[in-house]
Amino acid sequence: MPEPSPASPASSPSSASLADGLRFAFGTLTVLPAGRLTRWDRPAARAGMLCAPVVGLVVGAVAAATGLALLLLGAGPLLAAVACVAVPAALTRGLHLDGLADTADGLGSGKPAEDALRIMKQSDVGPFGVLTLVLVLLAQVAALAQAYDGSWARGALAAVASAVAARLALTLAARTGVPAARPEGLGAAVAGVVPVPRAAAVALLATGLLAAAGAALGAYDALRAGLAVAVAAGAADLLLRRCVRRFGGVTGDVFGGVAETAATTALVVMSLG
Repeated sequence: MPEPSPASPASSPSSASLADGLRFAFGTLTVLPAGRLTRWDRPAARAGMLCAPVVGLVVGAVAAATGLALLLLGAGPLLAAVACVAVPAALTRGLHLDGLADTADGLGSGKPAEDALRIMKQSDVGPFGVLTLVLVLLAQVAALAQAYDGSWARGALAAVASAVAARLALTLAARTGVPAARPEGLGAAVAGVVPVPRAAAVALLATGLLAAAGAALGAYDALRAGLAVAVAAGAADLLLRRCVRRFGGVTGDVFGGVAETAATTALVVMSLG
């Protein structure tokens, strides 16, 4: 999707509506129709990143519905798990996975920050990126298959929890105090736009809602769903901090890597026990 020209700070409104935020979130994070993206300023980016977990809820619901449809048609847990991993990748054009691979290549290069950023911007994927992608996708499929092996409801909850956790990680990564590594790109557009109190409030709300959804399956599932989101946020933040130290800030690739790290961590937690 072509990016609109950045709005002039002097002419940008000081706030953005919920509709602006949803259009920004769906328009930048998915291929789902979201209407014409008319605002690319900081207020719209702030609203969009605060709405990111809503995108995760929709993506997770589509993935869970796909997995359930396959189970109803007689497929096994493994095939349902593969479909649940494929759906978010398709709905994001694989951008988060690509970002994860590029981030792995940058971190593994051992080069100075400027050279590492140049490596990340190249179109090819290096050995660190390939290895990371293989291990992450295997972990996601294995964890989802185990969740579906328990029941279709637990598999569906795991799919939704991982998608929400991934997008919540984006909200937290866009908090104030986290700089951009480059002056251009999506990373620069959203870096530091979300006030910390608002990011924390969204995190608490997402955790509480997923725990409530898990409660429909039992007290242990409520605890596991809430813990999955919390642990995923922690794992994603560790990667974020490492990238900020290594690259001097965040990029669009780092956001993708953070999202996939959170998704994988949430799935692993959801598969335990």
